[in-house]
Amino acid sequence: MRIDLFLKKTLIVKQRDTAKELCDKGMVKLNGMLSKPSREVKEGDLIEIDDAQGAQRYRVLKIPEGNVRKEEVGTYYEGPSR
Repeated sequence: MRIDLFLKKTLIVKQRDTAKELCDKGMVKLNGMLSKPSREVKEGDLIEIDDAQGAQRYRVLKIPEGNVRKEEVGTYYEGPSR
């Protein structure tokens, strides 16, 4: 799954356009490397987002296959809640 779509589906970022913009501005790293919005995310990957709130780190636990309910987002990653 694309990193911009993962961030949106798991509600780490509220809109896919925002996730894409963060990637384009070099604010998102995947496993320590700057990430383009189309970069594929796999289980076990580490996502780092540097934004106005500071650096946030998320470990991918599993990849969603469809839409994610708000109550279930915590099962897809571990890290700070927003």
